[in-house]
Amino acid sequence: MPDIQDAILRYVTDPKYRPVKPSTIAKRLGLEGDDIARTKKIVKQLVKQGKLIFGPSHLVFAIGNGDTPLTEKKQKAEKNLIGTFRRAEGGFGFVRPEGTPAGAGRDADIFVPANGAGDAANGDTVRLRLSGKVGRQGKSEGRVIDVVERATNTFVGTYLVAGGMGLVQIDGKVFSKPVFVGDPGAKGAQPDDKVVVEMVRFPSHVRDGEGVIVEILGKRGQPGVDTLSIIREYNLPGEFSEAVLNDAREQAELFDEANHKHRQDITSETVITIDPATARDFDDAISLTRLENDHWLLGVHIADVSHFVRPKSPLDQEARDRATSVYLPDQVIPMIPEIISNNLASLQPDKVRYALTARIEFSPEGQRIGTDVFKSAMKSCRRFTYEEVDSYLADRTGWKKKLTPEVHSLLSRMHELAMMLRGRRMQRGSLELNMPELVIDLDKDGSVSGAHAAENTESHQIIEEFMLAANEAVAEMLADKGLQFLRRVHGAPEPRKLKALTDFVSELGLKTESLESRFALQDLLAAVKGDSREHAVNYAVLRSMQRAVYSPDEEGHFALASKFYCHFTSPIRRYPDLTIHRLVEAVSRGKSPEQHLGELFALGDHCSDREQRATEAERELKKVKLLLYLQDKVGMQMDGIVTGVENFGLFVTGSQLPAEGFVHITSLADDYYKFDRAGHVIRGFRSGNTYRLGDSVRVAVATVDVERRELDMRLLEKIGGSADGRGTKRKPDKKARQQQPRKGKGKTKRKRK
Repeated sequence: MPDIQDAILRYVTDPKYRPVKPSTIAKRLGLEGDDIARTKKIVKQLVKQGKLIFGPSHLVFAIGNGDTPLTEKKQKAEKNLIGTFRRAEGGFGFVRPEGTPAGAGRDADIFVPANGAGDAANGDTVRLRLSGKVGRQGKSEGRVIDVVERATNTFVGTYLVAGGMGLVQIDGKVFSKPVFVGDPGAKGAQPDDKVVVEMVRFPSHVRDGEGVIVEILGKRGQPGVDTLSIIREYNLPGEFSEAVLNDAREQAELFDEANHKHRQDITSETVITIDPATARDFDDAISLTRLENDHWLLGVHIADVSHFVRPKSPLDQEARDRATSVYLPDQVIPMIPEIISNNLASLQPDKVRYALTARIEFSPEGQRIGTDVFKSAMKSCRRFTYEEVDSYLADRTGWKKKLTPEVHSLLSRMHELAMMLRGRRMQRGSLELNMPELVIDLDKDGSVSGAHAAENTESHQIIEEFMLAANEAVAEMLADKGLQFLRRVHGAPEPRKLKALTDFVSELGLKTESLESRFALQDLLAAVKGDSREHAVNYAVLRSMQRAVYSPDEEGHFALASKFYCHFTSPIRRYPDLTIHRLVEAVSRGKSPEQHLGELFALGDHCSDREQRATEAERELKKVKLLLYLQDKVGMQMDGIVTGVENFGLFVTGSQLPAEGFVHITSLADDYYKFDRAGHVIRGFRSGNTYRLGDSVRVAVATVDVERRELDMRLLEKIGGSADGRGTKRKPDKKARQQQPRKGKGKTKRKRK
């Protein structure tokens, strides 16, 4: 026991340690079986002795040097926490304590009242003092003592002049009042210009903010200004430095596609790529044959980016910092310069390219029985778009004249194996949420012409299954060799959240047993497919899940029902994939790679954060572009589905144009409505009429506020019954609306957990 205790203290007091739970400490120390339970007991003893402390979610924190009890410091540490602040529109906020797992929900968050938030802004690292009170949503309450580190000092907003003063209304809803920026016309700014402001004094509940204009982005509404505003708002990377570009040019000069004697030559094999029509970086290609014993031999060929991006080179340092490419509606911000990502490393048709090939053998029934990964030189003989493959699947005979016999039969084999793998994945409990991606439609001038939800067709599923298979095979191969690597981790949802999900779907009229079984979740998702409640249920299931992250933790991937999983198939656009490629290459050369667990955890956190930033920026820009499209279409009518119900109104998503808008409860004209939280329904006092998740309605665009990112809708009628059949078709009544008291504005922000 003393050995385990010493090991725990050495590990927890290491400068690179990040707070985790006792069971995770045991795993990282290589302990198994009874030693894991023993570790938990020892940690509790060390906490009682004052050498360690428990933080939120039972995370273990170090205090002092781990040798002597520091009672006074312990008491102070238990009251003071450091974490990341998130400010809400009302001025109050929440703090995520440092060390909270990236994939965890918001249960560990601490509520901060408006008068206790000081001048902390979104994303700031703050020091918090717990008050011992219980605040909003039953969370512990605290007050910000000071800001340890600002997330950013620059913000984007719209310039205006009022009372002879230059002001900037910051985009979004975090700063409710404009920020003072000096004399009118500072830096030549004109009203309605989008500008970047560097904050001199952050606003708080007792004083307004003050800043200085550092960049003028252009006139509000001009083409490209919306995208540039989001790029600056999220501090997305800009142009590559000259050092990085020179490194890329040097790699281009050194590249000789004919010199591949140290690689396995597979250029004679029938290999194809399938990508979106607009894709320029082709990082994966497929081959597939049937062996004499009727086994399948799948080849997943991934662009060998590691050949060009050498460790610790300027290219590598930049790629590591960016961690991911960012895909915005009208442009891509690449992780690696285009000379490599769109050319040298891209698996373009009829060109010899370097790849890392995963050969995976499957039984006739689709059971994986072997994996071999090696460096290759390959040549794609045909580039397909998803639409072309869907067309082939719909009319295989019609495509015989367009394709060589080898390619035609390859597509047929690919479809057969992919559907077999998909079926096996579903049988083991893999979950498939139907959350269609919003695609912005742009005209030839780059202006928004509409939007639609992307379809997950069979062509997409073919590539998806083969990429999943390669990711799993490589992860299991590395795990079998006892190596530490960045896995794609998706933790199991907490039982409490699944219990709440069970209650929620029951209120929607869906009969289900406990959803703690993944197969019960599968049945639920299948039951609502094509149902008006489908979006609501899929969104509720998604909210009950943890977020997938990059980590060396051996937690597996819950949604995929996979014990071993990593990202291997997209090194052009994801840095974690590049680290896997380097590790595989080292193993193939018989080298024992040097591994530092603490550095892997830090890199995983960094890549997860960068991924989250990219996702949020993409989502926000899509919202802005849709609002710009709708701002001159006030009164336009559309059918939609109720996708959210709160005590202050309804959220409705258009059926044809997938824009989400808000219907304030006071605008529901035929009655006075009350919110039923348990059933996620708004119910009329007199009529008993209800609006609940999944209801079909007809709405009209009422107001559009691009800067605040708000779309208000007017409910015209309920065009179908409630999800459980209890509703009726009703139209608003103008007189009733006038009689209903109007509640305060400012509560239209959707509460997302």
